[in-house]
Amino acid sequence: MTMLGQSLPRVDARAKVTGEAKYPGDIDLPNQLWMKVLFANRPHARITHIDTSKALAAPGVVAIFTAKDVPVNEYGLGIFDNPVLCGPDALADGTLLPRDAQAIVRWIGDKVALVVAETERQAEHARDLIEVTYEDLPAVFDPRDALQAGAPSLNPAHPDNIVKHYRVRKGDADQAFADADVIVEDAYHTPMQEHAFLQPEAGLGYIDEEGRVTVVVAGQWTWEDQHQIAHALNLPPEKIRVIYPAIGGAFGGREDMTVQIILALAAWKLQRPVKIIWSREESIKYHSKRHQMFFRAKTGAKRDGTLVAATVECIADAGGYCYTTPKVLFNTTLTCVGPYRVPNVAIDAYGVYTNNIPQAAFRGFGAPQGHFVAESQMNKLAEKLGMDPVELRLKNLMVDGDDTVTQAPLSGGQVSLVAVAQACAAKFGWGAPAQTDAGEWAQESHLKRGVGFAAGFKNIGFSIGYHEHSHAAIELRGNGDIEQATLFIAGADCGQGHHMAMAQIAAHALALPLEKIKLTVSDTAFTQDSGSASASRLTTLAGRAVQGAAAAALEKWRNEERPARGECEWYAPETEMIDDADGHGQSNFLYGYTAQAVQVEVDTETGQVRVTRVTSAHDVGKAVNPQMIEGQIEGGVMQALGYTITENFVMRDGRALTPYLNNYLIPGALDIPERIDSVILEFPSEVGAYGIRGMAEMPYIPFAPAVIAAVHDATGVWFNEIPLTPWRVLEKLKA
Repeated sequence: MTMLGQSLPRVDARAKVTGEAKYPGDIDLPNQLWMKVLFANRPHARITHIDTSKALAAPGVVAIFTAKDVPVNEYGLGIFDNPVLCGPDALADGTLLPRDAQAIVRWIGDKVALVVAETERQAEHARDLIEVTYEDLPAVFDPRDALQAGAPSLNPAHPDNIVKHYRVRKGDADQAFADADVIVEDAYHTPMQEHAFLQPEAGLGYIDEEGRVTVVVAGQWTWEDQHQIAHALNLPPEKIRVIYPAIGGAFGGREDMTVQIILALAAWKLQRPVKIIWSREESIKYHSKRHQMFFRAKTGAKRDGTLVAATVECIADAGGYCYTTPKVLFNTTLTCVGPYRVPNVAIDAYGVYTNNIPQAAFRGFGAPQGHFVAESQMNKLAEKLGMDPVELRLKNLMVDGDDTVTQAPLSGGQVSLVAVAQACAAKFGWGAPAQTDAGEWAQESHLKRGVGFAAGFKNIGFSIGYHEHSHAAIELRGNGDIEQATLFIAGADCGQGHHMAMAQIAAHALALPLEKIKLTVSDTAFTQDSGSASASRLTTLAGRAVQGAAAAALEKWRNEERPARGECEWYAPETEMIDDADGHGQSNFLYGYTAQAVQVEVDTETGQVRVTRVTSAHDVGKAVNPQMIEGQIEGGVMQALGYTITENFVMRDGRALTPYLNNYLIPGALDIPERIDSVILEFPSEVGAYGIRGMAEMPYIPFAPAVIAAVHDATGVWFNEIPLTPWRVLEKLKA
């Protein structure tokens, strides 16, 4: 009885379609209070005084919390550089921030005070009565300026404003460029991007029947949320409970703390349920974004197209706090010369503090930015050499045994890049006379058509020294035969279908029909650490834990244990942080591979770019549920389309000027390409259960440079910056 490879209906489908599924904002408790946050709305300033007297006297107000109410006033995924609440009355020094530094706000979304009242409207009214005295400080909004001598120092732990610097030196790039026949050199900029998930930040805090401080919220890693809350409240983790109900999207934007700690703080202090729901405007203004990055790149090749050298300088905007910048920046470092054999490489990548919105995890984790540069360089190189772009790639794509820029081979199984690129090109009909469907195009002279190609790769999992692991447990019950198997798994289902995939793996491993699998998920009272729903890691690693738990439970069942409970804590192969001097090191344990071909239509009168066709090919190792994979591909393509064409996040002096969905334009139904072909290949990995290889981020990675190449094919113009808004396209075409 196999459950793998079947496109079965998702376990959460009916509840979501009928509206029965409860998201955090849908859940209420008797006697609950409401919270509103006073945000700084200053990019860089010192708080000298907070007067809450008028707010406390307002109708319905129960409590107001400031920095003095937080036992340990710090949090942070990478480092503890972020105060929970900013103010002059912090209790004690933090790990990285002394008390006086906790009085400083470093971006507009720093939290200053929490107002808790009987109703949401009362809390909102009272919040606006709080009086805060600020002393404005010098601010810096461009990460390149933040690196200059004399720039304001934004964090006492990093006086040079550098959060992280990766230095890669492989071979002798200078000598290789001297011997190169063709060189392409250019500058690039990739922008911030809003996650625009379905439900804004929302949650409910209360004390459960066991006396635990409980937070019901949408996140990506219950264990991490639990430990961040425990640290800030100075409580043992077992006194904190985190529950994820239905999650309205994430894409990396729910990795960092937004409402988790403050809900726990208020519920703990007041011993009453406390609820919060951010408005869409608050969500866009006050949560993290994709890292904007600035690049200079140089690529050299021989006349036959053999790559010989590449250099890249990357300056990434971290914003006000570290968040996941070191990890994102590493992925950019790894991918900024592409999935190619390049014997001589020099890369310097910097993550830099500014007074902008903090920038953090977003689908692809830095790889879309790196590939935008690498694949644009390859397409320009193909043009300069007079070679077909696919031919140039096939000549240089890495194969088994080839080293990445970290001087370590691609690990975890067969390197399928060539097969993936060939399958993509074949499905698209690359190079065939009809590849642009010329007979179907309108003949207006202002409509220009073109095609483009790009390939990509990305590590799966956090890696660079983090020892990846995942836990699962399975309990078997029945009299004679197994009548029910309960799977306990913490992994967050953010809409990607994780719980369905785990149910299918459990059913397959136990040789049971799916209806006998019961799920207990994403609740720290019952589930242990499965790791984060990010970095394309969850199906690969949690799947191994489920497989192991099933084997352990079956062994006990065969030995007449009733009920039989099996557990598995599965660890991936270890990785290492790359060397500071030259960047060498076995930094990853597994990779994913992808290629995309696109077709566009450019209206030279309006500047409108329309993607009409996409072919997206992926090595998934083993397809657990092919329909869910197709959904990930199509969703990833559309999200990348927004990044590439429509989503123009505008900031000025650290403030968002596009905080609404009517001026920040995510793609709609009319933007969907007429045809999206998903090509699913299966080259089993050595790491994932049954050969599974994570793929959720991969459809995003090569899309932007493929579109750029297609627009160039249509118009003869290269674009080194996105999004391709009509005004930007028209301006460049006119120039």
